[in-house]
This record gives sequence, C-alpha cells and structure tokens, in this order.
Amino acid sequence: MNKQSLPIVTVVIPMYNVEDHIQQCIESVLAQTFQNFEVICVNDGSTDSTLDKLRQFTDPRIKLIQQVNRGLSGARNSGILAARGLYVALLDADDFWASEKLAYHVNHLNSHPNVGVSYCPSLFVNEQGGLMGIGQFPKLKKITCKDIFCRNPVGNGSAPVIRHRLLREMTFECPKTGHLCVFDEELSQSEDIELWLRIALHERWRFEGIDVPLTYYRINNSGLSANVTKQYANWCLAVKKNIVGHEEFFQRYLALARAYQLRYLARRAIRSGNSWSALKLIHKALITDPRIIVEEPIRTFATFGFALISILPLSCHRMLENIVINYVKYCGHSIR
Repeated sequence: MNKQSLPIVTVVIPMYNVEDHIQQCIESVLAQTFQNFEVICVNDGSTDSTLDKLRQFTDPRIKLIQQVNRGLSGARNSGILAARGLYVALLDADDFWASEKLAYHVNHLNSHPNVGVSYCPSLFVNEQGGLMGIGQFPKLKKITCKDIFCRNPVGNGSAPVIRHRLLREMTFECPKTGHLCVFDEELSQSEDIELWLRIALHERWRFEGIDVPLTYYRINNSGLSANVTKQYANWCLAVKKNIVGHEEFFQRYLALARAYQLRYLARRAIRSGNSWSALKLIHKALITDPRIIVEEPIRTFATFGFALISILPLSCHRMLENIVINYVKYCGHSIR
C-alpha cells in the first residue's frame, strides 16, 4: 500500500491485558487475503506484557494508540476516531479471523451500498484456540429493528465490518467526559447492543450478514463468570438511552427483548456454575414474555433443561450437557 494512499479497511483492536492472545489475533489480520488495510491497536492501560508482544510485529500498517484505561467502548472509540479507512472492522484482541474475512466483507459492502453493517456467523474456540463445535449462526437477511433488539444477529464485537461514514453519523459528545463517542462509554457492557439499536432505529442503513463463518470467538472462563446482574443493568440502561422518540416500538417489543436477554443471561449463569441464578433467570424470562417459547422452542427449552441439569452432581451435569449440546448441533441451531 502506497504510504500516501488511504486504506480501504481500518482494523480496530482494543487491548487490555491480552498477552496470551494478541499474537494470534494480529497474525490472523496480517494473513488476510485482502491486504489494503491499516491496523489500529489501542492499548487501554494494559499492565501485562501485551505491548511487548505487539512490538514483535514490524509491519508498518500497525499503529499504536496508548491511553489510560477507559474500558472497551473508550478503546474502540479512540481507534474509530483515528481510522482512515472506508470501512472499519472491529476485532477484540482475544478473538481472531479466517484469512478471507476482509475480502468477503469488502466485496459485500462494495456490492450493497445500502448495507451499513456487514457481519458473519462465528465459531466458538476455547482458551487454546481449538474449535468447540458450536457457534453463533444468526439470521443474515431482511434484518429488522425487532431482530436487532431481540436477537442481536451481529453476535459479537469481532464479527462486524462497518462503513466509516455510518460511524461518523453515529458520533456524539459524551456530556460527562467531553469525549467524542461512537460506542457509549457510560456502558461497561451491552455497548454494542446500544449502538446496533441506535443505528437500526435511524432506519437509514441496513444490517446484512454473509453466510460464511469468518470469525473465531474465544470463550474464556473470566468472561463467562461476569456478573449477570451487572450485565442486565447495563442492558436496561442501553435500552433506556434509545426509548425517546421510539416509544411505540419499545412498547411493542420491550418485553420480548427482555425475555430473550434474560434467557441469554441464564445461559451465562449456567456456564459460570451459578445454577440457581440460571433457574431464576430462565423462569423470569418465561414469565416476562412467553413468546420466546413460540418463536424459539428448542433454544428456550434447551436453556431450561441446562439450568435443571446444572443442579445435578457435576458428573451427571457434564454427561447430560454434552448430550444436549450434540442434539442442538444436530438440529443446526446456534448456541446463544
């Protein structure tokens, strides 16, 4: 890439104490078949050897921004504001990509000028990067505001490639900090849901997916043990920030979206070993809006079954869990 030319894609990688995974992450970007990109790594106050690992790479397309810790949203915002590319690809530092990732998304966005957010299915990997045999396989076409609110088809923060123009349109000044923001820095979680919903409610740009899994999303124990109460509070705040001006939409879909979120948090609680919390969450989901049974009976009953199974002794729990996972995989359903 000529030094004077602008890259087609800016890859934004927020980093905070990711010494175990940053090398695989960067290598997956440098191995892309589409090579017209820049990489902006935002070091968000790391205290481990993340920077030492990053400095092993000498590719001039890699640029580093250092800042005091502002959280995931703050790191992403710094990278987005420094981006020069026509498209912005988000990649969390503990995830990685298939080598054709950028080529597919650039072609998709070039071919569909009304698509603002291009995304793809994701495959789950363990701490060592090994495939777990499950993943996120969301709805890809004819995405509505209801889909974004209730099911978040984008899935995770390493799946989307977004038009830079769209992100500029979504930029606002945080009243508390004065920072220019795309992702809301008041949210420590659900910041992606808030942004996708804000974009969808503007009804200018479409969300559309590619039917090839191109993102490897790492499941790690520290992430799974996150406080579900805090997650739920952040989700509620993300929703609240978008209600004004869209009251009719939220009146129609808020209960259903809340039920899906509670079901999702029940699955998180199961994974973190909090069995009774999982049972309470899935029960609350069912009474909040029973439509989740009608719309997604297999996933809903599977979650309820997992919650019940998790109360059993660990040996029985693992055996039955594997049976249910294999059944869900056989039926072709996403684990979410």
